[in-house]
Amino acid sequence: MSKPVLFAACVAAAALANSGAHAACDKMDKVTAAWLPIMQTTAYYVAIEQKLFEKACIELDSNKMESPNQIIDALIAERADFGPPGAAAGIAMIAESKFPGKLRVFGLQGGGVAVGRINDGLIVKPDSPIKAFADLRGKTLGHVPGIQWRTISRHMVRSAGLDPDKDVKLVDLAVAMQVPAVVGGTVDATLSLEPVGSIAVASGKAIRAMTNPVAAVIADPFYSGASVMTTRFLKERPDVAKRVVAVIDEATDLVNADFAKYKAVLPTYTPMKADQLELVAQPYLRGFKDLNDNDIKSYQALVDIFIKEGVMAGPLNVRDKLLTKIDLGN
Repeated sequence: MSKPVLFAACVAAAALANSGAHAACDKMDKVTAAWLPIMQTTAYYVAIEQKLFEKACIELDSNKMESPNQIIDALIAERADFGPPGAAAGIAMIAESKFPGKLRVFGLQGGGVAVGRINDGLIVKPDSPIKAFADLRGKTLGHVPGIQWRTISRHMVRSAGLDPDKDVKLVDLAVAMQVPAVVGGTVDATLSLEPVGSIAVASGKAIRAMTNPVAAVIADPFYSGASVMTTRFLKERPDVAKRVVAVIDEATDLVNADFAKYKAVLPTYTPMKADQLELVAQPYLRGFKDLNDNDIKSYQALVDIFIKEGVMAGPLNVRDKLLTKIDLGN
């Protein structure tokens, strides 16, 4: 068979396969997602690029948000059905404490010292005298906008022996603005989620003074991200919700098995540039099927900090807020 004929045959076969895949769907179920452009969301990016949602007969309405609060607000207001990996784990539980029964968590994302995965870093200029949170007296610290990272930042400052109301000025900074703010001197340091630390190191204009500082203080591993869905979505469209969980779990397995391959999607969805990929840190991703008692214990430690810092009422048992196999009809 000549090359042109062989090529035409391959194209025809691919078209037939694709038409068969779509024909297997009686209909495409529309699902709305709200996400943040950070490393913890990598499995979601891969699910999109690998067309896993389409294969699961899901038409995705994908909405990028600028802050963690916006994701949870969209879920509580039922403008979104789910927050993919990287939705705010702490804010989700603050919302649950105010509106009980609205959300279910079906995955956790973060990093840790023991697992060798970077979640966050204290970012400073290369010549900065700041080596730890104790060095922030009289300084300005930027963080991801919203109550979650404001609370975590306050706790980190307090744990270093400083008063977050008197000794340090805390500033909300959008993810894309954090490295420029450090380099330009708008802030003295940032407590940043990946890929900000990797971008900082790759630029040569900033460094990580500390790697995974939050895991060292709150819990190791530390989970600041979560996969979250509304209970309304779960109750009204359980079959679709089950497919969403399966898609995210499949994508999570792909990323965990071969991050070197799948990190190529990051420049499309995050501030990371293609020439910075070599230095990017792999996130620690836990799918629904993999969650265990240690993960839940770590998540509880974060929630307990929010209660301790007075931003939510307690007690709250995170185990009661997790999606279960029974919820999915398994």
